[in-house]
Amino acid sequence: MAYHPFRHLGLKFLSTAVALGLWFTVAGEQTVERSLRVPLELSNRPERLELVENPPTAIDVRVRGTAGLLSQLSQGDVVTIVDLSLARSGRRFFHLTRTQVRAPFGVEVVEVTPGTISLRFEPSGSRRVPVVPVVEGEPAPGYKVGTVSIEPTSVEVAGPESALQRLEEATTEPVSVSGARQTVRETVTVGVTDASLRLTASPSAKVTVEVQPTPIERRVSQVPVHLRNAGRGLSAQAVPAAVAVAIRGPKDVVDAMRPDAIAAFVDLAGLGPGRYNLSVRVELPQDFVVVRIEPATVRVRIQ
Repeated sequence: MAYHPFRHLGLKFLSTAVALGLWFTVAGEQTVERSLRVPLELSNRPERLELVENPPTAIDVRVRGTAGLLSQLSQGDVVTIVDLSLARSGRRFFHLTRTQVRAPFGVEVVEVTPGTISLRFEPSGSRRVPVVPVVEGEPAPGYKVGTVSIEPTSVEVAGPESALQRLEEATTEPVSVSGARQTVRETVTVGVTDASLRLTASPSAKVTVEVQPTPIERRVSQVPVHLRNAGRGLSAQAVPAAVAVAIRGPKDVVDAMRPDAIAAFVDLAGLGPGRYNLSVRVELPQDFVVVRIEPATVRVRIQ
């Protein structure tokens, strides 16, 4: 088909006019400079190295471009990127140049401040530390906190070796027992206070806090004293024949304790006829504690 230079002549004139208008508009727009606070991104961090000091999160960049273009810049359009692939243990300096700044087309980077940043690196490590549950609050009146258990009992923490050497334990979020009358079980988050360290696993733990009745003390009078292991053919008599025993234990069972349920005795094994001052012993169920015996000794006559 033959070429006709005057075909669609009107459209050609229109497109040329639009192009010239755009060029005059852009060419006539004022070029300005502006200072921006832009994010600093760290890329290609080496494995087994930890950054032990907080780097700056942003730096100052001076850019040049048309007023219209710079006014349209939004957060993240201009970013400074630092390559850490060659980092080694210790303090290292990284120069910031215009070529490390990513900017949209038409935006020229004029200056970067500061020109150098200092970063310190340490070898990365890990270790297991115990988890200490944190319990807060007071149970209901008449109750107390008993045994506190946790699962898992330890966690693995990773981070800079110097921070790991200082770490003694991980802790949980507080478990409240305020007003509790029974055992409290709760799943809570585990963490460490040093922000440079992190848990490799087990971010939560199950904490069990036993809430028990507070033991009370009671004095039980007229507890009979039994004489045990008297020799064959011998008889014995104790003075006094009954004692008072102060016991401590759970309130409900202590209140119900009767004198004849307490086994107070004197052991006469190996003793012949005569008069003796002997200590009184008491046997009680496992839930009780003997606080004192009044009197602690009795006079025994064996004949």
